[in-house]
Amino acid sequence: MEGAEKLGDAMLSFWAAAAVMTLMVAGILAQAVVRGRNRAAGSRAASDVDVYRAQLDEVDRDVVRGVIDPADAERVHAEIARRLLGADKALQLEKTAGGRAPLSAALVIILVCVAGSVTAYWWLGAPGYGDMALKDRIVFAEEMRRTRPEQAVAEASLPDADLPADIEPRYAELMKQLRATVAARPDDLQGHTLLVQQERRLGNYKAAKQAQHDVIRLKGAGVTSDDLSVLGELQVLAAGGYVSPEAEKNLRAVLSEDPGNGTARYYLGLMLVQTGRPDQAFRIWDTLLRAGPEDAPWIAPILAQIEELAQLAGVRYSIPAIGGADMPGPTADDVANAESMSPAERMEMIGSMVAGLSDRLAREGGPASDWARLISSLGVLGERQRAAAVHANAVDVFAGEKDALEMINAAGRRAGVTD
Repeated sequence: MEGAEKLGDAMLSFWAAAAVMTLMVAGILAQAVVRGRNRAAGSRAASDVDVYRAQLDEVDRDVVRGVIDPADAERVHAEIARRLLGADKALQLEKTAGGRAPLSAALVIILVCVAGSVTAYWWLGAPGYGDMALKDRIVFAEEMRRTRPEQAVAEASLPDADLPADIEPRYAELMKQLRATVAARPDDLQGHTLLVQQERRLGNYKAAKQAQHDVIRLKGAGVTSDDLSVLGELQVLAAGGYVSPEAEKNLRAVLSEDPGNGTARYYLGLMLVQTGRPDQAFRIWDTLLRAGPEDAPWIAPILAQIEELAQLAGVRYSIPAIGGADMPGPTADDVANAESMSPAERMEMIGSMVAGLSDRLAREGGPASDWARLISSLGVLGERQRAAAVHANAVDVFAGEKDALEMINAAGRRAGVTD
């Protein structure tokens, strides 16, 4: 009961504060409209009257100068006089009406602000529900990820694809023959591989995915990470861009053998977007952009989405140089070359590069490799306390990412800030 009373008091305070702020904003807007419309309307009507009178005088002067015929001048004079009468009438009505119309508009603004604010909050907000803490958001995202639909459910929601209507007759006939041949020869690895390529080319991703399953089955122990990468991508495409648990499993199997596989990393980032972890997805995609190359197939879709993703992740972001991940900050070669300098020169050079890397990571974020480089460089400079602070920050940033944490902790050991 006591908790309910406190909640009721909090709700009452919230709505009272919201009502006061809404009325204050609406009042300011209404006041501006009343003043603005009175000034604007009066000056506009009076200005019209002055303009038409000046035009009448100009017509009279043109007749005297012989610029215009008297007959034409009479017609123009009559039209301008008609407009002048209308403008003068409007001016008189404005003087008589005072501020009644603007006052009505002001009342409408107040009503719209109040009703609109309440309606919008009731529809989009959660009355009586507190803000969700970061820890709770992470738990919620993990639950969303754990309970998301399986591959078959996602595929069932999409229509089946077949041969396109505009396909060339000869190509259509060859596809029918290929399908029939592969069906009759289920152990033909080359046939299934060719079928994967052609079904994918036609956009028939479900069939391509199934054919890739057969390729993996036939290869047995000879399956490569590239084979699993193709399967994972086809699973995503067959589900309409959705990363299912089955697709995630295959993509993670790829990364366990090939941590740098761009295709698997891109789609795992997409999965994190879909399950409420834009912070982790941003770091993965930002790393891929910095690593490049520019013609990699995942670069274009990342560029189309990463700025919006950065906003969701709470990062101030500008697109980095694609393929320039290793440019900022001192490398091992930089440090080695600096040994020919005097101690003061060497520390100044390394310090300037460390400062640039530190500023960029604070402003834009970056991949785990850059954080590790910063920690190691601070250790070289003897700034143990600062290296320890950066290490602690990096551990928080990459929490839950095993490979990234291993890299960061290794840098911490080199810098002498971790065991």
